[in-house]
Amino acid sequence: MRSRLTFILRYYVILVAVFVLQKPLFMLFGGDGHSFSLTDCLSVMYHGLSMDLSTAAYVSIIPWVVVLASIFIQKLNPRKVLRPYHIIAALALSLIFVADISLYPFWQFKLDASVFLYLDSPAEATASVSSGYLIIRILAILAYAVIIYALLNRTTPKTFDYTSEKRSGKSLAFFAIILAGGLLFLAIRGGVKESVMNVGRVYFCDRQFLNHSAVNPAFSLFSSIGKSKDFKKQYRFMDNLKAETIFDLFYRQGRDTSLSIKLLNTQRPNVLIIEMESFGSTYTDPNDPGYPSETVTPNYWRIAREGIVFNNLYCNSYRTDRGTVSIFSGYPAFPKTSLMKQPKVVEKLPRLAEAFLIEGYSTHFLYGGDINFTNTKGYLITNGFRNLVADTDFSQKEQKTNKWGVDDAITFRFIEKQIKGLQSPWFYGFLTLSSHEPFDVPDKILEDKVYNSAAYTDRCLGMLIDSLRNSPVWDNLLVVILPDHNMLYRQSYGPEYFKCRMVWTGGAIASPGEINTIMNQSDVAATLLAQLGMSIEGFPLSRNILSPSYTTPSAFCCYNNGFVVADTLSATAYDLDKESVNDSNSDKAEMGKGLLQSLYDFLDGNLTH
Repeated sequence: MRSRLTFILRYYVILVAVFVLQKPLFMLFGGDGHSFSLTDCLSVMYHGLSMDLSTAAYVSIIPWVVVLASIFIQKLNPRKVLRPYHIIAALALSLIFVADISLYPFWQFKLDASVFLYLDSPAEATASVSSGYLIIRILAILAYAVIIYALLNRTTPKTFDYTSEKRSGKSLAFFAIILAGGLLFLAIRGGVKESVMNVGRVYFCDRQFLNHSAVNPAFSLFSSIGKSKDFKKQYRFMDNLKAETIFDLFYRQGRDTSLSIKLLNTQRPNVLIIEMESFGSTYTDPNDPGYPSETVTPNYWRIAREGIVFNNLYCNSYRTDRGTVSIFSGYPAFPKTSLMKQPKVVEKLPRLAEAFLIEGYSTHFLYGGDINFTNTKGYLITNGFRNLVADTDFSQKEQKTNKWGVDDAITFRFIEKQIKGLQSPWFYGFLTLSSHEPFDVPDKILEDKVYNSAAYTDRCLGMLIDSLRNSPVWDNLLVVILPDHNMLYRQSYGPEYFKCRMVWTGGAIASPGEINTIMNQSDVAATLLAQLGMSIEGFPLSRNILSPSYTTPSAFCCYNNGFVVADTLSATAYDLDKESVNDSNSDKAEMGKGLLQSLYDFLDGNLTH
């Protein structure tokens, strides 16, 4: 038994060492002009270790199966059985590593499944490089493969020591190997938390080259398979020219910073964006049949009346990862695609936090949950947030106050204390979590569990705003309160599900009021930047809804198998699976199809103008 466990451990450690040592080699040969220090190199190796542990566990699964089988087949020769696997693994790992080093200077992102798009035309893919370039890399692949193969093959024994096993019995050996398999599984998923290992987990600084250097290329490649889309092939409904005409009518208005109304009394306030978990119309509609919102969210409405409420905000999507991208990148959502989960796409998205960095703001983000979930950490760092606070920054006791992490009461108190001590100017994003299923909160305010969770978060919100109002921070503060998405409760995906509200408050507000213009979450970025006199050029799909050029207010929303189009006259939902609308409005269905088709082309860079 001991010899089997020793083999698995040695095999695993060798793989981890191989992956760790790849990082300085990548930085040296794949950097192409990127400078770095010894400290940078050590940081890359340290922060990338968790992904290397996961990748090594993946590669160790087949040897683990062979070890398990050897308990019952004592004549089994592990080295002979595993030799073909070692050849394949060595060649694959070597090819991936050398390809990653070779392609990074051109692509500036880690190797992913998009490389397979070029395999059907290798002549074109290699046309821009010399034969010497290719020969050197082929030799490097073969040499590196030989090294990996030799390490793995030599550490694999021809047989195991069965002497001790005769005394302790096969049962003990079996359970010990099963336990080792469980540990490999934990390493694969990256621990016991809700989130599994993802590329963004190893991001650790504002230099993307260092973040990319920490990413294991084998993990990056295989984790992207099935996620990387050839976007130009998605949702083909009509002639491209017709679709692009629809796209232009929708997205080419409100593309300037002129203002029909100025909402603020200062040009450079501190900005706090509170992204409220599930705080859509279910919690904030005064006419909800379950509970009137004045009962569920009285503080929200008190704050709204004292500030500016945008009554016709439509959330872009139905999940937090989609809503977050819409808010902080000014980018629409897609039906079956999460942009946040695709690091290569994230690199190309507009960056609201970076826009504030350029203007001299410090940037911060707080989420009381696991910030590695759905590549959130990678997205936030890429977006420009330089100071991240998440569940692990709180005590072990605080981390267990909610199923998703740290309870809202704790995070609201934390942010209240922190922002009072920040040096101006600052830009802060805050994502709440307690009003999320299973809706377990420490206080009972209402009988209904779902509405009670919203009432609880509402109370936390009221206490925060009241405290800030009574502090010096208030005078130069703009607070933007909006949902990530709505709560699917007693309703289905349709126009009313996506219709939500947004509230602006703070001492920076010139006067209370209401804005009834239809808009998307993705329009918040341009609308906010325009009010601050900042450029919106980097946000091509975000519209300044308070510009005189925003002449045909409209909204476009997506859910898993459909979309919603709304304007001042009506709103229509279209089911992509059934290919049917919820009413007789075929014009809006056609508009939504054109938008969806062109948005995929835009994301893929294939729009013709």
